[in-house]
Amino acid sequence: MSAVKVSDSEKKRVAEVIRVLEREYPEAACSLDFKNPFQLLVATVLSAQCTDKRVNLITPEIFRRFPDAHAMAKAKLSELERLVKSTGFYKNKAKALKKSAAQIAELHHGKVPGTREELVKLPGVGRKTANVILGNAFGIATGIAVDTHVGRVSRRLGLTASKNPEIVERELLKLVPEKHWIHFSHLLIQHGREICSARRAYCERCPISRFCPKVGVTPPVGPPGEWV
Repeated sequence: MSAVKVSDSEKKRVAEVIRVLEREYPEAACSLDFKNPFQLLVATVLSAQCTDKRVNLITPEIFRRFPDAHAMAKAKLSELERLVKSTGFYKNKAKALKKSAAQIAELHHGKVPGTREELVKLPGVGRKTANVILGNAFGIATGIAVDTHVGRVSRRLGLTASKNPEIVERELLKLVPEKHWIHFSHLLIQHGREICSARRAYCERCPISRFCPKVGVTPPVGPPGEWV
């Protein structure tokens, strides 16, 4: 079965969405604080089911104690758990970070690998985390990082109907020019935080409302949930 062809009009709509969002959010960038690929790996693993703001509050102490993979590989698991506890799922995260650091130290001479194939072999690193690291630490566009904001805004814009991050990414890759792959996530994340939130979409002040099939459909106000 042949792949479904994406229409030129749909590609133009996405190009316009990108143009407007770049104008609205000129400073859109990775909101995790980091100075090198290892720090970004740690921060991204910790950001799962946790806000970037919370992660940025605790990583300075983690980076001070464990400045590189060699140091973190030697860390006591109990100490790592204590340091990352406030991010949730702390036992799994601490274990993944320690094991990833050990692999990086032993197999990659302490350097975070610069390919997705090698990154996804590290404990706690999936496709999204690999895309974040490659795009933001190495400037390599291998895909589009799909988090909850990117998925939600993409569905509301009618760019996908899926809730599966890998399917969402595959569909976005057909629509978004490669030169925008890295920045596209940043734009949708900021828009998702400021306007198109999970609790409520503020369509009346949305700069891309004219490109959105959801305009006029008001999500219920109540407990946080995902209005699709």
